[in-house]
Amino acid sequence: MNYKPINFRQKFGLFAEQWQPKVVAEMNDYQFKVVKLQGDFIWHDHKDTDETFIVIEGRLRIDFRDGAVHLSSGEMFVVPKGVEHKPCAEREVKLLLIEPRGVPNTGAAGGDRTAPSDAWI
Repeated sequence: MNYKPINFRQKFGLFAEQWQPKVVAEMNDYQFKVVKLQGDFIWHDHKDTDETFIVIEGRLRIDFRDGAVHLSSGEMFVVPKGVEHKPCAEREVKLLLIEPRGVPNTGAAGGDRTAPSDAWI
């Protein structure tokens, strides 16, 4: 058993790339992933699972076909399964994502923005 806490600042310091989530922990079948974002992502959904966005640093907008939600540091939002969404950050934002193991970041949309789904840091 490792009794060492996970330090988000330290984990974010280990990588520079954006839109490439990194797993930092697991709980049952769920993964906790840190990721840096800037700019627009692609429209996508996750048919079988909700997706939790927790903003550690910065500001994030999540667009929906019928509106948007704006998140600041210390705020979170759960995108319900099957809801099409597109994250966007004008400046770099640091997030913690919580989702089941193996869920691709682009959902069923796929494409060149799809990141490895089990990259640990």
